[in-house]
Amino acid sequence: MESCPTVKSILLLDSEGKRVAVKYYTDDWPTLSAKLVLEKSVFTKTQKTNARNEAEIIMFDGYIVVYKFIQDLHFFVVGGDDENELILAAVLQGFFDAVGLLLRIILETEGSVIAGKVATNGLDSAGSLTEQTISQALATAREHLARSLLK
Repeated sequence: MESCPTVKSILLLDSEGKRVAVKYYTDDWPTLSAKLVLEKSVFTKTQKTNARNEAEIIMFDGYIVVYKFIQDLHFFVVGGDDENELILAAVLQGFFDAVGLLLRIILETEGSVIAGKVATNGLDSAGSLTEQTISQALATAREHLARSLLK
């Protein structure tokens, strides 16, 4: 009986290979140090490639890694060596598109538009926009981004 495709992990790293957001779905890397080694190794192996226009696929330590870069963000989806690369690529594209939609607010320069977008998404218990400083509003937006990425 065939099983459903499994994503082992999804990684979003910055241009230096440091974590922006990561999610591990299996215990293939049981400790934090093992996870950090994977992230550093995958980043180092792929950083010199040109995965800017289309996703690239590599075999890495018995895993299939599908990845794509945009600006200074590096997107990775890791699956087992028996997974379908097209399905992993579809997961990567969905993740890539979702982050792009979530980060559109950062590309906006009009203050009232940014405030309106943040207000319509709700601030949970963080208070109203008028009661927040700019740094608090950015921290709240960052928290919302991290939560939505890790769901």
